[in-house]
Amino acid sequence: MRFTTRPELSGTFGMTASTHWIATAVGMSVLERGGNAFDAAAATGFALQVCEPHLNGPLGDMPALIWPACDDAPTMICAQGTAPAGATIAHYRAEGLDLIPGSGLLATVIPGAFDGWMLMLRDHGTWPLAEILAPAIHYARHGVPCLPRVTDAIAELADFFRTEWPTSAETWLPGGAPPQPGALFANPALADTWDRLCAEVAGVKGREAQIDAARDQFAQGFIAGAIDRWMREACVMDATGHRRKGVLSGQDMAGWRASYEPVLSGDHAGWQVFKGGFWSQGPVQLSVLGMLAGDDLAALPPEGADFVHRVTEALKRALADREAYYGDAPEAAGPLTLAPEYLRARRAQISGTAGATLDPGDLPGFETQRTAALARNAWLAGRQVHSGPGVGEPTMGHLKKPGDTVHLDVVDRWGNMVSATPSGGWLQSSPVVPGLGMPLNSRTQMFWLDEGLPTSLHPGRRPRTTLSPSMARAPDGTRLAYGTPGGDQQDQWQTAFILRLIHHGLNLQEAIDAPLFHTDHLQASFDPHGFTPAHLLLEPAFPPATIEALKAMGHRVQVSAPWSAGRLTAVSRRPDGLLRAAATPRLMQAYAAGR
Repeated sequence: MRFTTRPELSGTFGMTASTHWIATAVGMSVLERGGNAFDAAAATGFALQVCEPHLNGPLGDMPALIWPACDDAPTMICAQGTAPAGATIAHYRAEGLDLIPGSGLLATVIPGAFDGWMLMLRDHGTWPLAEILAPAIHYARHGVPCLPRVTDAIAELADFFRTEWPTSAETWLPGGAPPQPGALFANPALADTWDRLCAEVAGVKGREAQIDAARDQFAQGFIAGAIDRWMREACVMDATGHRRKGVLSGQDMAGWRASYEPVLSGDHAGWQVFKGGFWSQGPVQLSVLGMLAGDDLAALPPEGADFVHRVTEALKRALADREAYYGDAPEAAGPLTLAPEYLRARRAQISGTAGATLDPGDLPGFETQRTAALARNAWLAGRQVHSGPGVGEPTMGHLKKPGDTVHLDVVDRWGNMVSATPSGGWLQSSPVVPGLGMPLNSRTQMFWLDEGLPTSLHPGRRPRTTLSPSMARAPDGTRLAYGTPGGDQQDQWQTAFILRLIHHGLNLQEAIDAPLFHTDHLQASFDPHGFTPAHLLLEPAFPPATIEALKAMGHRVQVSAPWSAGRLTAVSRRPDGLLRAAATPRLMQAYAAGR
């Protein structure tokens, strides 16, 4: 079955795709005026911070895959900040915590997104900083039409902002009330911050030197100074219902910069897929592709029960391995989970019925990590958090809802390509830093407060993030960039997308529009870290026979609202120069543009 809501775009000049139409148009305008894919991606990224402030911000996180036209493989820009020097298990335990709150000041790592964009722009772009920031400054100063989801997020927290986070009330409650859907919503403090940054570095000669000066201003100048001064005094309510101070300092920011690192890759049916390292969940996709390498997926209908079942069961195993073996620590055993013999053993465990337990694979010599992961999941399952007076612990449920993420893909006429998944700095998870118009991130919640794990909280260590941009190369040399927001679902939806491209001959838009599915049979990465055994969410566009067959296999099926799973976007370039692009119709805001 093939169905598409929009045409797959094609052309030869350039393509942009993102999760908001204004940001997509900003990126395309950069290409039209002679910028390359790296210029366009940076301008798109800063625009997304204004258009979708409930999903990302300047003090958030940003992994990006970049693929210069002249290179044989992509490279990762890691703009995932690390835990501050004061973020020790002992300190958090002394605060009475057994889990890191999903909001508040103890939830933040060092902000990374800004420096990542600057690294990309300095080394690969062509435009000066002021021109890259100009669209974001315009929209922050004059406003963007407020998305209903932004209005809803602010309205739910309005009273809390007024009483507990007054700096957020100043920014998100113009005139003392949430913005109306569709009304122009501005962030003048953010526009002032970017204007001041441009003014501070305007006298520096040379494009690259000016960008480096902006990086210094962010990490050691007035932006870091504002954060440092505020963090010394601020004591704010977090998701546990208690007021706490944070540990991030200006010294932490001064000592950190975004970096380049090699990508991981895996082969599947003649395709090569590229992902981030084991500090991210990116290898999950490679693991699933490796497990299913010997299956005749082309013989299975892409909306059929057998296809969904096999992919889901492989995802369950890869995600269980993620919790036991991934992490930014020397003892992490993640690389061993991609060994061909290990993946064959994991594939052999898949039967015709849905698995109901979260079982990491057996890795000789790493039994401690496996045992710890099983014990942690059992502890979480028994740690029921109840709401209501006198029952359990305070929940602050409105602060336990994680924000989501944005995504963008760009390819230019020369063949340069970017796939980036910015996130963090959500308006609902941290108060606005006074005078800057931007909140801090909350990525620390992906660490654990137990010693000896690959994901144990440790200063200088990256959290095991869910952010996971993707790139691939087809057997004919076509290069592809793709990704989606969605937390723990990112590599699930991406896997369905790439398998339907590879095995079922769908084009980019058809593969994005095809019914999506995912499982919550995993240890959730966000506070309160839930686990739902045998869960399987299906969009209602799946045939009724597929839904019933999956139930019969033992899956606990949840049929979602129509068009509600995934926010995929993608761009590609054939060796002859033909460019293509597509974006999801889900949530009615992502768009692709190109010619």
